[in-house]
Formats: sequence, C-alpha cells, structure tokens
Amino acid sequence: MNTTILTITGSDGTGGSGVQADIRLIHELGGRAASVITSITVQNTLGIQEFHDLPASVVRQQVEAIINDLQPQIVKIGLLRRTDVVEMLAEVLRKYQPRQIIYAPVLTSTKGEQLVSATVYESIKRLLLPLCTIVLRPSDLPTGPRHHGDANQLASALAYYLSLGETQRDAMLHAQTYLKALPADYAEGNSRSEELYNQFLMAVEHYFNCYADVAFYAEQLNVSARYLGQVTRRINGRSPKAIIDERIMNEITSLLTSTNRPLKDIAQRLGFSSQAHLSRFFKKHKGQSPTEFQHKNK
Repeated sequence: MNTTILTITGSDGTGGSGVQADIRLIHELGGRAASVITSITVQNTLGIQEFHDLPASVVRQQVEAIINDLQPQIVKIGLLRRTDVVEMLAEVLRKYQPRQIIYAPVLTSTKGEQLVSATVYESIKRLLLPLCTIVLRPSDLPTGPRHHGDANQLASALAYYLSLGETQRDAMLHAQTYLKALPADYAEGNSRSEELYNQFLMAVEHYFNCYADVAFYAEQLNVSARYLGQVTRRINGRSPKAIIDERIMNEITSLLTSTNRPLKDIAQRLGFSSQAHLSRFFKKHKGQSPTEFQHKNK
C-alpha cells in the first residue's frame, strides 16, 4: 500500500506549524511526507509579519509533480489564502480522487491573527469541503490549553495512522492519544524576546546620552531594527524609539529641575547637536519649552 502523505499548506519558519511541522511529525511517527507550499510566511515566535501567497499556477505545478510521481493516497490540507488556489485544488482532487482528504482549517493563528479572508473561506466551503473525507473540528482536539500548532499536529498524526490503513475512528483515537503524549512545548519556538528586551533596556541606560537612533541599539544587540520593534511592542506596547526618547526626556527633566546647568550644557551632555535641537525635542514631547518647564517646576 502506498503510504506517502501529501501535505498542502503554508510554511512556518519557526517549525512550530505549517509544512515544516507536518514533515517533522510524520517522519517522527515513521511515515513518508511529501509537501506542497501554498504560502511563504515571514514569521518568528512573535507572530507573522508578511505573507507571500503563491499563485495557483505555481501550486498546481507542485501538486501535479508529486501526484504524478508519488501518487499519495492521503492528502492533508491546511493554509489556503487564494481563491484561485482553492479552485485549482478542487479540480485536481476531483480528478485524482485520493483515498483520504483531511482538511485542518487554518483561519486564525494562535496569536489571533486573521489568516484567511471570508471570500476565500466561502470558496473552501463550497468547493473543497464536499471533497474531504475528514474536516477537523475544535472538539477533535484534546481538552485543555491550546498550544501553537496543536491542530496541525493532530491532522498530521491522523494522516499517518490513516496511511497505515486504519479506519477513521481508530486513526483519530490514535492521533489524539499521540497528541496528548507530546510535551506541551513540543511546537513552541525558543523566543528570546524577554532576554533581548532586558538587554535593550540596559543598552539604553548605557548609551542614551550619546545615541537616540534605534538602528544603533539594534546593531549593538545584533538584531534588525524591525525585530527589536516587534519585541518591545509585544512586551511593553511601545516602539524602541518611544522607550529611548522617554529615557532622554527623564534625564532632561531631572537636570532642569535639580541642577542649575545652562540649557546649552545639558544639550551637549545628552548628545544634542545644539540647544535649539534639544528645545525642539523637549517641546515635541512636553508641549512646552525647557525654559517654561523649568520656571513651573523649580
């Protein structure tokens, strides 16, 4: 019996879900996985930043290359984000008629991100669901807290047990038992966000009187400015620039109220190009000039 399992879904660079997780889990169980990618995601443990959805012509080439050669009888479908891809898959699956077609709905991420539009899902319901032998429901998942990729893991395990010739009922029971035995953090990425955030705060404390640009801090921490922004927004709800500026403003107000330093000296001490530059910066954040603030608070 042909035991090849074809997974048709999007990528997940963290390996926690998507095609990478399907291949990993199926291989761990002892199965043989083939794959077709529908969408390339730009993501990390903080979430998805961008989608690059492949057109139906490219997805079709992948599907037909696998079907013509490996002839998988178990097909698992996950993330579909284009109507033309849904239409093409329905056409190919009607023609090929694999023994089992499993659809694991991927509509939102575990972080609440909307992954599939209502228009695309209407096409899925109209064209694809009637062809599926199994459509996973939330009630199929074991009770308890949801984890990243758990629906994906269940569908992959289900596909494997079906590839052994088990009935749908037995395959589901075996898949659910397998999922329960997995460690809770099986698919979780090793996010370094909290450690990086603390390193960023320490760097700001060390360099705020010399550098105010996010790019400098990102370079010090050996990450992109974009990733640094994702981290600070996730943990603190603010941008790196807002955190840097707040630290600078705290220092300015402290010096204005607790010392008699001339404004020119404060500007020089904090790395401003001129007194006028500091004044513009201060007024932008406080709505008043440093002099006005000083008169009101001394």
